[in-house]
Amino acid sequence: MFCPECGTWNRALAATCSRCSAALPAVAGVSTEKPDDEITAIRRATGSRYRILGRLGGGGMATVYRAEQMPLGRDVVVKVLHPHLARDTEMAERFRREAEAAAQLVHPFICPLLDFGRSGETIYIVMPFLAGGSLADRVHKEHALAPTFIAAAAAQVAVALDHAHRRGVVHRDVKPDNILFDEDGNALITDFGIATARFHARLTASGRAMGTPHYMSPEQAMGKLVDGRSDLYALGIVMYEALVGFPPFDGADAFSVGYKHVHEQPVDLAVVDSRLPEGLVNVIMRCLSKQASERYERGCDVADALLAYLATADDPKTTTRRSATLARPLLSETT
Repeated sequence: MFCPECGTWNRALAATCSRCSAALPAVAGVSTEKPDDEITAIRRATGSRYRILGRLGGGGMATVYRAEQMPLGRDVVVKVLHPHLARDTEMAERFRREAEAAAQLVHPFICPLLDFGRSGETIYIVMPFLAGGSLADRVHKEHALAPTFIAAAAAQVAVALDHAHRRGVVHRDVKPDNILFDEDGNALITDFGIATARFHARLTASGRAMGTPHYMSPEQAMGKLVDGRSDLYALGIVMYEALVGFPPFDGADAFSVGYKHVHEQPVDLAVVDSRLPEGLVNVIMRCLSKQASERYERGCDVADALLAYLATADDPKTTTRRSATLARPLLSETT
């Protein structure tokens, strides 16, 4: 069992912890299941502050666990950098930057950072658990989503990105997996792991294209310096995919996808499906302009355009349309 005081794994029949000598609770039987090494490491790193409930998933950089923050009883997510990456100085620094960048951003539509820590090769951050899942989950399940739902969620994300951009932070990895929903249907942007910020200038001038190929702007795919308009291009890709079920560019590998972002025009959504609402299509296609100067200047401009479309949409019963109007008072603060 795990010691409730220090998190050390002990034999099931042990009376006291082998590390801190604290008394261990009695157990009804002996478990023959081998403890998960990473969960053991997390418990040792966090002590008794978090109770790990189970693994939610993971990617190339980190594993995500659902946990309970003790003694508050709050549902949280613990994101742990893979051990082999934690030994890599650059990757460990990138993960720390996610925590630092997120800590600078306090906004209703940005997933907040609750904690950050490191113990040996265990590096982790803690965020709230959002019960609504991700936009990627919804696209995978439903294929094509309702235009009003997409516009409402994107308006919230656009306002959040505007908040980050005005503070010198460019996300650089806006994609459906990084847009999460709370239980009320509000959209929050998360994962600032490769964000560019003024206070990280020396780490962002390497000329390497970092991000997810299907959502990279042309300038990002070429490894050029980017600004907030690159995030708005990615948001346009996200809306395009959510509306029709597939992104505008695909290919056999990252290079071929990046080449299309730079050299090919996306198929106009009005051509893909003539039934799509013109107001929303116009917003998305402007976001996908090859030249950054031809896109919207700021995230709040995108949000205004999306809210203008929602004001004319004949779907007043859509709950996400009501949640999107939460962006309205925030827009006035950004002007």
